[in-house]
Amino acid sequence: MARLDVRLDLEHRRRLEELAQESDEAISDVVRRLIDGAYEDIQRTRREAAVERLIALNVEVPPDPETLSRELEAAHEPGGLH
Repeated sequence: MARLDVRLDLEHRRRLEELAQESDEAISDVVRRLIDGAYEDIQRTRREAAVERLIALNVEVPPDPETLSRELEAAHEPGGLH
């Protein structure tokens, strides 16, 4: 585990201690939990943006896997749609 020194003003330190007491956790555990939560929020935002970009592409929804497989096989047979 890596060590990280963070300087907090008195109010932020008080809040952090309150969070630790409320959850009965060590301050370092609270900090890790808060970092994980913030990271998950960012990841969720990134995934939502990716979904929006995919929707904006307005591509045709492929058929079910069996139909798609038959179409691909037919397209790549000799004399198919190459």
